[in-house]
Amino acid sequence: MAAETRVWLVERTYSDDEQNLIILTYATPDGRQDFRKERALTSFSGDHRETPVSLTVPADNLGVVDDPDTRERYETEATRMAAEYDADDAL
Repeated sequence: MAAETRVWLVERTYSDDEQNLIILTYATPDGRQDFRKERALTSFSGDHRETPVSLTVPADNLGVVDDPDTRERYETEATRMAAEYDADDAL
C-alpha cells in the first residue's frame, strides 16, 4: 500500500473543454506536489455539495509542480488553508 499524503485546496477552476466541469486542485503544504480532482456541476438548483478543504491521497497519485511561481502560490494557499481550517472541514 502506498503512503498517503495530506493535500489542501489551493484552486478551483472551470474546465475550458467542458462547460459543466470544475477542477479542484489540492497541493502539499510545500507546494511541490498537486492532486487534481474533476467534478461535474449539475443544473439542479437544489444540488449543494460541499468541497473538502483537505484530502488524504496516495502519494503515487500526486503530480509534480515544476513552475516556481505556481509552486510558491500553491505553498502560500495550502499553508493558509491549513492554518484557517481543520483537515475535516468543507467549504
